[in-house]
Amino acid sequence: MAADSWPAAIYAIGDVHGCLAQVRELERLIAEDAKSIPGEKWMVYLGDYIDRGPDSAGVLDKLLSTPPAGFRRICLVGNHEVMALAFLRNPQADADWLKFGGLEFLHSYQLSTAALVGGSARSRLAVIESHIPSEHISFLKSLPLSLTVPGYTFVHAGLRSGISLEQQRESDLLWIRDEFFEAAPQPGLTVVHGHTPAPEPVVAAGRICIDTGAFATGILTALRLIPGEAPLFLQTHNAR
Repeated sequence: MAADSWPAAIYAIGDVHGCLAQVRELERLIAEDAKSIPGEKWMVYLGDYIDRGPDSAGVLDKLLSTPPAGFRRICLVGNHEVMALAFLRNPQADADWLKFGGLEFLHSYQLSTAALVGGSARSRLAVIESHIPSEHISFLKSLPLSLTVPGYTFVHAGLRSGISLEQQRESDLLWIRDEFFEAAPQPGLTVVHGHTPAPEPVVAAGRICIDTGAFATGILTALRLIPGEAPLFLQTHNAR
């Protein structure tokens, strides 16, 4: 996904992981901050909306709702969305995803693994359809991998150095860490990403990471970008 020009402001939002209360608080803070900014603003979510936290289902409902006035909400895909879709296509009791927050996702829909891994494929599909709204699954399937505007790329995990965006592997965009962090930045490009939690936002050469581990810390972070202005961070309070 690419845009030739900037909106009035972009608010990038880090990994949510089922933290509905933090999403509500942060969107309120963003809307308040943006009152003095004329023109269209974008909220760009960087993926991992589900798993680990208490209310994956509620987060997806929120992201599917109408955004605040004056805003467009753009949601990118994270590795947890991809893992969830793979499980829902073929539920397996030993799926790695279940150990990385998948159980919390299922519980938010009042589902258990036992209800999904037994019986026929038809019966498993019926269980999924009876508990998980089709709008949620369609939303997860529709999420783009990245967003690019002049000078910036927004993506879940990062980019592999020396490769054009069009030639990047999906697995790198969703999972990369050290190879991205240790590589020389691409001149003229800043990558805004999540995926690797830290106590505070990480501002490094050519990249800004805004995953502050909301499911563990209660702190969800947004980065405000306005052309010609210094970046600004907004955060929820630690309510845990």
